[in-house]
Amino acid sequence: MVTEIIYDILKGVCDPEIPVLTVLDLGIVREVKLAADGQVEVVITPTYTGCPAMHTIEINIRAALQEQGFDDVKITTVLSPAWTTDWLTESGKVKLKAYGIAPPVGSSDKNSLLGEKTAIECPRCGSLNTKMVSQFGSTACKSLHQCRECLEPFDYFKCH
Repeated sequence: MVTEIIYDILKGVCDPEIPVLTVLDLGIVREVKLAADGQVEVVITPTYTGCPAMHTIEINIRAALQEQGFDDVKITTVLSPAWTTDWLTESGKVKLKAYGIAPPVGSSDKNSLLGEKTAIECPRCGSLNTKMVSQFGSTACKSLHQCRECLEPFDYFKCH
């Protein structure tokens, strides 16, 4: 089926900010549509509104499909429902950890607003004895943490 071929192509389109993750790992590809005239439409949702990587992701999706002979490609961005880290694949979470970024724990960081802290596992040594250094890490979707055991800093992919 043509849509399966398209999904196979999308398995090779990586996130420009976290290159070990594909757009499918991130769960930002919501739907693939194939029109009767051959146009391919890929519906995507940004990890957060205003994500600077989305333009690059659109270009990369279009280029990957066109390289495989799908010349008429439309990328549609939808904001509702908003993307959530619940859409990350399990293999994506494993890839994040192997890359040195702690994957999201649970489905929301809102408990921190109530004074409850989520235990974040160090992706390097596995210790839960970690602390947040900054709510904002190398990108807006990550926070900066440090392990109190191995002393290494690491990013945490924030839940939302």
